[in-house]
Amino acid sequence: MLSRVGWDGVPAPSLLRSLGLNYGRGALMGAADVVPGVSGGTVALIVGIYERLIRSIRAAAGVPVALLRADLPGTRSRLRAVDWGLVVPLAAGILTAIVVGAAIIPGLMDRFPEGMRAVFFGLIVGSLVLPWSRIGEHSVRMYAVSGAAALLAFVLVGLPARDLSDPMLAYVFVCAMVAICAMILPGVSGAFLLLVFGIYQPTMEAVRSVDLVYIVVFAAGAALGLGLFARLLDTLLARRHDITMAALVGLMVGALRALWPWLDADRGLLAPPLEASALGIVALALVAFALVTALLAVARRRGSPAQRLPTEPLK
Repeated sequence: MLSRVGWDGVPAPSLLRSLGLNYGRGALMGAADVVPGVSGGTVALIVGIYERLIRSIRAAAGVPVALLRADLPGTRSRLRAVDWGLVVPLAAGILTAIVVGAAIIPGLMDRFPEGMRAVFFGLIVGSLVLPWSRIGEHSVRMYAVSGAAALLAFVLVGLPARDLSDPMLAYVFVCAMVAICAMILPGVSGAFLLLVFGIYQPTMEAVRSVDLVYIVVFAAGAALGLGLFARLLDTLLARRHDITMAALVGLMVGALRALWPWLDADRGLLAPPLEASALGIVALALVAFALVTALLAVARRRGSPAQRLPTEPLK
């Protein structure tokens, strides 16, 4: 049994409290993943489970490889390395929050587009400090990498929107592969990536209507992307940590264009109108910014941002 997570010799009430707490943490992560602006990885870092989660993902990602190699001892070793007392209730909480959030968030975006974009804009700006603070040396090179990544993202998200009310399943698969990576990157929102890719609304509708074909394709892409990216992230952060984080920050900054509250029909940027309502929109963005800032301040007091990913690449 897994004594590390309290299965051996631990009183049942303590075990139940631990499982319930991890379920609640998962619910917070899932709620964040539904909102285009907050990262589930950021929440994991704030609530103090980031390092444990990364280690479990790295271990789980190696299981299929070990099975393909018929390496049964390696498979058992990797399965034992997964923190099941964390992962199982966390996954249940994430799924619960996603289902509930899918019934609420899209409707709010349809009714209050400018206000909702302002909230998401403020959330992302507030979270930028997290990946930037993980860069060891803020050199001219890091600023250059961030600037180039920001320019790339700014151009890409400014392209004319396509009608993706019924996206091809192959496109959904690829988008899910990319968006799920945000789950293990603090500061990056998977829901925001879906919004940029144009499949946020179709995905939420598929969850609400229980479209099993769409959900299975999306889940398959997410599983493959998460497994592959866990290994890639481990290698990049172990060997090119600062450049990786600098590029991440730049992509986040450039992609903010898609969440500017005032956009025309072709997603072109508009100046804030000289109306009282514009002040309310700005206030929403400032409140969202203040919320994320307060959460990150809590994390700093706990010492969470100092946690680093494992430096030994997954083999």
